[in-house]
Amino acid sequence: MTATLEPTQTDREAAQRAYDLDRKHVFHSWSAQDTLDPMVISAAEGSHLWDGEGNKYLDFSSQLVNTNIGHQHPAVVAAIAAQAAKLCTIAPSYVNDARSEAARLIAERTPGELDRIFFTNGGADANEHAVRMARLHTGRHKVLSAYRSYHGGTHLAVNITGDPRRWASDNGSAGTIHFFPPYLYRTAFHSTTEEEETQRALEHLEQLIEFEGPSSIAAIMLESIPGTAGIYVPPAGYMQGVRELCTKYGIVFIADEVMAGFGRTGKWFAVEHFDVVPDLLTFAKGVNSGYVPLGGVAISPEIAATFGTRAYPGGLTYSGHPLATAAAVATINAMEREGMVQHAASLGTDVIGPALAGFAERHQSVGEVRGRGVFWAIELVKDRATREPLAPYGSSSPEMNQLVAACKSRGLIPFANFNRIHVVPPCNISVEDARTGLAILDEVLDIADTFAV
Repeated sequence: MTATLEPTQTDREAAQRAYDLDRKHVFHSWSAQDTLDPMVISAAEGSHLWDGEGNKYLDFSSQLVNTNIGHQHPAVVAAIAAQAAKLCTIAPSYVNDARSEAARLIAERTPGELDRIFFTNGGADANEHAVRMARLHTGRHKVLSAYRSYHGGTHLAVNITGDPRRWASDNGSAGTIHFFPPYLYRTAFHSTTEEEETQRALEHLEQLIEFEGPSSIAAIMLESIPGTAGIYVPPAGYMQGVRELCTKYGIVFIADEVMAGFGRTGKWFAVEHFDVVPDLLTFAKGVNSGYVPLGGVAISPEIAATFGTRAYPGGLTYSGHPLATAAAVATINAMEREGMVQHAASLGTDVIGPALAGFAERHQSVGEVRGRGVFWAIELVKDRATREPLAPYGSSSPEMNQLVAACKSRGLIPFANFNRIHVVPPCNISVEDARTGLAILDEVLDIADTFAV
C-alpha cells in the first residue's frame, strides 16, 4: 500500500467537501458523469501526489503528460507569484516583458528559423491556428493527418484527430482526411521490416495526395512522435519523406509537439530526432509544465511574411498571458539550468529503455515496448502470436482496469490508454524514483501475464 501522511480532521473535511462539490457541480471531460469516482488530490511536490486521505503516490503519468518539470517547482511558483505582484494580465495588443522573453527562449530552441511565436491558451487552439495559417498561406482547404493521432478537443482539432475521440463530432465537413502512418507492430501495409514500412507508408501518403488533388491540400499535420495514440516512433526516413512530399506539392508541414515537446523525448523537440524542419510547429503542455495554461505556434519566415502587410484574422483574449509566459520563462530556464533535457535522454537510454526491454523478455503479456526519453509505451496483448490486444481499440477492458487499480494500490499513478500503459514520468524524476515506479510496473505485469495465453 501507499505511504501515508496522516491528514488532520480539518484536512479530511476539506477533502470530503471538495469531493461532494465536485460530484454535485463539476462536469468532467471525456466521461460518463454518473460513473465517476474521481480521486481527490490535496497536495503535490516533485514527482509525487497526495490524495485526500494522505496517501502518497508516484506520478508516472505527469498528469496529462504535461508536468515535465514535476509539481510545484519552486522557481516557477516564485516566478508566477512575482509576475502576479507586478502585472497579472494585459491585452495581447500590448508588449509585456514576460511574453517577449518567453518568445525569445522558445524561438532559440525550435529547429531551423521558426522564430516567430503566436501564443495560444493550449494545444488544441495552437493546432487550430496552425491550420488557419496554413489555409490562408496556401489558399487551400484540406488537411491531412494520421490515424492513431490526437490533436485536441476543439471542433477542428478533434476532426484532425485520428482516434475514436473524433467520431462523435465528425460530420465530414471540416476538410480533414486521414491516412495510415507507419506502425510496424500493427502494420497496415503487410511490411516485415522498418524499411518496407517507411517506403510503403510514404507511397500510400503520396497516392492519397495525388488522388485528393495536391492543389487542394493546405497542410499535413503529424505528431512528431504520437502521444496518447501509442508513442510509436516513426521509423528512419519517414519524417524526411513527409517533409519532401510537402515541399514537392507546396503543402505546409505542421509538426504537433504539444505532448512530445520540451524535453519529453530527450530533446527540446521530438522532431529534432529526425533532422527535419517543419513549416509550423505547435506546442503547449511542457512549455511551462502546465502550471498556467499556455500553447503556441512557431512560424517559419515564409508563412510569417504572408501576414506582414495582411492582417492575420485570429487571436485570443489571453494570448501571451503574463502569468503563463512568466511560468514559461521560469520553466525553460530551470530545464536549462538543471539539465533536465539531458537527464530525460539518459533516463531513456540507461534506465527506462533497458527496464522495458527486460519486461518484454520476461512478460508474455508485453507485445512491444517503444519510446524515447521519458516517453514510452508498453503494449499489452492477450496473445503474442496473434497480437490480440488486452483491450479493444477505442476502449478499455476489465483486465486493463484491474491493472490500473493494481498500480494505484501500490502507490503508482499510471497513464493508461486502450491496451497500453505509458511510462511518462517528469523529465526530472530521480533515477531512484524511476526505478521504484518501474519495479511496481514489473509486479503489475505479473498480473497482466495471467490474462495472456
